[in-house]
Amino acid sequence: MNVILRIARKEFAGFISSPVAYIFLGAFLAVTLFVFFWVETFFSRNIADVRPLFEWMPLLLIFLVAAITMRMWAEERRSGTIEFLLTVPVSNLQLVLGKFAACLALIAVALLLTLPLPIVVNQLGPLDWGPVFGGYLATLLLAAAYAAIGLFVSSRSENQIVSLILTAAVCGLFYVLGSDGLTGLFDTRSAEILRLMGSGSRFNAITRGVIDLRDLYYYVSLIGIFLSLNIFALEQLRWAGNPGNALHRRWQLRTALLVSCFFIANLALAPVDWVRADLTRGNIYSISATTKDYLAQLEEPLLIRGYFSAQTHPLLAPLVPRLRDLIEEYAIAAEGEIRVEFIDPQEHPELEKEANETYNIQPVQFQFADKYQATVVNSYFNILIEYGDQHEVLGFEDLIEIRMQSEADLKVELRNPEYDLTRSIKRLLYAYRESADVFDKIPHTLSFKGYISDRANLPDVLQKLREELDTMLLELEAGSGGKLSVDISDPDADGGVLAGQITAEFGFRPMIANATDTNQFWFYMTLEGDGRVIQVPLPEQFDMAGLELGMQAALKRFSRGFMKTVALHTPVSTPAIFGMPASGKRFNLLRTTLAEEYNLRSANMRRGRVPDDADILLLVSPDRFDIKQLFAVDQFLMQGGTVVVATSPFDVNIRDTLSVTENDSALIDWLTHHGIKLQKRMVLDPQNSSFPIPVERRVGDMVFRETRMASYPFFNDIREDGIDQDSGLTENIDQITMTWPSPIALDEEKNANRQIRRLLTSSELAWTTDDMVVEPDYETYGDLGFPPGDGPGEKLLAVVVEGRFESYFKGKPSPLVSSLEETAADAGKATMISGVVDRSPESSRIILFASRSFLTDAMLGLASSGTGTLYRKPLLLLANTIDWSLEDRGLLAIRGRDHYSGTLRPLDRDAQMFWEYLIYGLSLLGLILVALLRVQAKRRTASRYAEYQA
Repeated sequence: MNVILRIARKEFAGFISSPVAYIFLGAFLAVTLFVFFWVETFFSRNIADVRPLFEWMPLLLIFLVAAITMRMWAEERRSGTIEFLLTVPVSNLQLVLGKFAACLALIAVALLLTLPLPIVVNQLGPLDWGPVFGGYLATLLLAAAYAAIGLFVSSRSENQIVSLILTAAVCGLFYVLGSDGLTGLFDTRSAEILRLMGSGSRFNAITRGVIDLRDLYYYVSLIGIFLSLNIFALEQLRWAGNPGNALHRRWQLRTALLVSCFFIANLALAPVDWVRADLTRGNIYSISATTKDYLAQLEEPLLIRGYFSAQTHPLLAPLVPRLRDLIEEYAIAAEGEIRVEFIDPQEHPELEKEANETYNIQPVQFQFADKYQATVVNSYFNILIEYGDQHEVLGFEDLIEIRMQSEADLKVELRNPEYDLTRSIKRLLYAYRESADVFDKIPHTLSFKGYISDRANLPDVLQKLREELDTMLLELEAGSGGKLSVDISDPDADGGVLAGQITAEFGFRPMIANATDTNQFWFYMTLEGDGRVIQVPLPEQFDMAGLELGMQAALKRFSRGFMKTVALHTPVSTPAIFGMPASGKRFNLLRTTLAEEYNLRSANMRRGRVPDDADILLLVSPDRFDIKQLFAVDQFLMQGGTVVVATSPFDVNIRDTLSVTENDSALIDWLTHHGIKLQKRMVLDPQNSSFPIPVERRVGDMVFRETRMASYPFFNDIREDGIDQDSGLTENIDQITMTWPSPIALDEEKNANRQIRRLLTSSELAWTTDDMVVEPDYETYGDLGFPPGDGPGEKLLAVVVEGRFESYFKGKPSPLVSSLEETAADAGKATMISGVVDRSPESSRIILFASRSFLTDAMLGLASSGTGTLYRKPLLLLANTIDWSLEDRGLLAIRGRDHYSGTLRPLDRDAQMFWEYLIYGLSLLGLILVALLRVQAKRRTASRYAEYQA
């Protein structure tokens, strides 16, 4: 080992003493930084990662390593010193390893000079260090493989230029083997084999942050093969001019066997897919515990079948092996409960017919062009998940994410395949259970308590409903396996003691049939268990079907194995017709996202009721509520429900110009009544997201109007320090943009006995304004565009309030039966029965997001304009909110996990230039430091030599 180190030190010192070394290091740094900031446009990508540093590394290393290794043996042969080396008492192995270590040390120095990049990026955003470590490891391994190739080529030539060209050619060949440009010319299976042989594709696998034994050994085998050939080449030089003999043949045989062993071991390791380490934050490339939990719940075999065509779009082809690997991991994790199949429908006509007719899987036409021709391919890129008699199909539009920085820069990546697959499995599992007994999924006992007046005091329509209730309860109690007990009591019995108790505890009040009827009665139903109380709603049509629907909905709220129902209220929008533009806010992305995971119900509540089967109520950008709609919201909360509200006192129109109108909604008064006040101000924050601003640019006599992304303080950019990380509701949410938010003030007296969770807060530099002008004036106010306000500080922008609430309608008659004129007009029609619940149970929640616009399609589109892909964080946050509220938190751990890091914190142009020049300066300083260290080492060597001579 000492001999190897002395050889390596001598070679490294010889190279680092030459000006050529600093030219190479300087050129490497210049090209790397140019690619990072200019080619890959780091700041416009707005992603806190260093992928651009490594994306071009395989190509850069080809020329860097070729330049380093070209002289290692060629110069020795040209100068005639090779004969001296081969006669000294040092083995060929020691000579080769010494020179190899010197090359690798020089490359390591070059990589060390790039360390300012990830360090600075970590200051600008939430950098995931797993892919960074993987990137540097992959770079070292690739450089080591290229160095082994370069040393072998150099040993076969006396000309350094020839050695440079041949090394670049061989290294380039290995890179091209796995490149998308070559693999796109072959079918999927052949392309996979080429990727296994390509150095670039193996490099990309490691830079994701996944360290796989097969990838590591691939580089080790390349190093071993070419170092073995290098040793054999030196041995051949020893034989030069000698006739062949047995010793020569033994060397040839040993070398051939060694090379074969390295190659065969690669093939032997191909099936070993379980020896791997996922270094990414959250282990996003590994099967999560959440997925394994759902797979453990499978009660019969599940089929996952991949329909992948051999000929597909070149951008989709590299994704197929990753999907295959992931699906096979599902099969391993399920321990035999999952059957996995991969087919090319175009090679199996009978399976293609089944896919078309049974599962409605159709081929998609992909059009793409290469250098020579434009091509149209009919291709399959689908995954079928089948469980029992239920199935779901995922197409390429469900699985991929397209990032477009420009028309010429298009990247296609898997969005979050584990989440997509597990979500589908969850839906199928829950749908399969719909026909099962609901009590099987309730782990504790329940008590049904009916607070119902004597039949003689009930209206006729409720007397019949009471009989149907008794029948239903008998059937449920008999089939519950002892988990359900029934207790029905008359609150007016025993002098009304029970009536006083339920009024004090639950806020129940006597009902009336209509405003002119003086007969009061009770008909309230609750389910109690596990410390919670859920009210069973009285069916609107007073029929058995409605009663069963409400009862099943209440039972499912105690279970964890059924699809939840979300009632969503959004303002009405007018579609574009007859050339007239569409008007109103649109929430198509929100509806699509929610429909993928829940049973979605529209809730206009104009009849004063929330859908009976609703588990949670979402009010997104609600308009002015009438009294019946407000009553429906209030009573849903009083029944123990969760109400999620996204609103503020202001509404902003962005169609033509930015304009603000006040939102005088009764819902805001309702929130104030419950101790949650939305102040009539808007929050501005220096930590903000960009907004596309139209600007005029004058060139000579011409004026051009263009759009540029500018700092906009009304788009509050909330980072991890402003996001509650303890509740679990914001899991995997490291950034959120709140558009035109208002500050929330909490009434300490009203909320004294409630649980408060401050979900989102602005930065400490935020301020508020009541000015209705939201168009920035950059000429007057500089980069922020608005005058700074007084009293900067953290502003509360989202909150969870949980506990008991008193009804907004306490002490008032029910709005549904309060109008004598309406009652007279409705004479002869169905009886309207209603009461007011004055008080909620402890499990009731109000979750408020103080923005009316952050979930709209328009705002999500604006936020996406700076990243090149759909900005999904607000949608993920709302889905997390629903799961957290309903205590169905399985997907929380994997929702939002993807291969992209978080976004950069907002930076103006001057700040971007500062950080860019800082990286330039630190890299240059590192290069100077290397030179100074070398000068110091030479001085020490000279001093020691002088002492030796003396």
